[in-house]
Amino acid sequence: MRTALIRLHIAVFLWGFTGVLGRAIHLNEGWLVWWRMFITTVSLWIFFYFLNRIRSISFKDFLKIAAIGTVLSLHWLAFYGSIKYSNVSIALTCLSTTGLLSAVVEPVFFRRRIILYELVLGLFALGGIAIIYATNLRFSTGIYIGLVSALLTVIVSVMNKKLITGHEHDTITLYQLTGGFIGLSILLPFYNMLFPAARHIPQHFDWLWLIILSWFCTILTFVLYINALKQVSAFTVNLTLTLEPVYGIILAFILYRENETLSRYFYIGFALIFMAVALQMLRLLKDKRKLPVNTL
Repeated sequence: MRTALIRLHIAVFLWGFTGVLGRAIHLNEGWLVWWRMFITTVSLWIFFYFLNRIRSISFKDFLKIAAIGTVLSLHWLAFYGSIKYSNVSIALTCLSTTGLLSAVVEPVFFRRRIILYELVLGLFALGGIAIIYATNLRFSTGIYIGLVSALLTVIVSVMNKKLITGHEHDTITLYQLTGGFIGLSILLPFYNMLFPAARHIPQHFDWLWLIILSWFCTILTFVLYINALKQVSAFTVNLTLTLEPVYGIILAFILYRENETLSRYFYIGFALIFMAVALQMLRLLKDKRKLPVNTL
């Protein structure tokens, strides 16, 4: 159990590190995500081939999984776009609302009633975002994009629950990233027309950061996360996942001194959001319902 918890915390820490790497890479969000998905997908195919873990699936299932992967790629695009238009702390704060957004989105998808308690918690989170927005107006565009990123990751989680059954985690991950890469490759020329990029090819240290982002913050975290799930309860996993934005924000403060560019009201807003998420986790412990899994 101790080993599983250590693996889980390492995975969550590495997920928190993705935002810091996103700021360090000198590519716009579109090409950053494209290269991340390219390196990750190619590496996974090679890795799974030598481990003899590649499983064939029907074309119909591939289309479903690929569609979800494309939404995942759009989530990453919005997440890194939020960082580029604001900073790591703002993007991760917006992303921390995913558990509460799911309280509204899941009932729509699964046709169950919305729980009043969860709506109240959602209002706490909304209040936190409103405080951050009103006191950091120069980051308003990044906040909008960050909330879109949070909504997209909730949609990915719901789609995974609703559409995918009968496949192992590694098979879903392989085809989801492959489908997402294909989908993003189709969409990227149109995105590039709307938001032209100064460069398309990584330069110098960008290659190192992209490899770390792909191998350690994507593939390694997947392996650690799946192994931890076998021994740790769903509640413990989801509770630990709430630390992801905390780890990421602390790293951004240390490496980029983002605390110097944020108003003191940012901490009040973040505290409201974190309190709402913590209360939701306590409710999860009581009724044993699962929140969305991480998609970073």
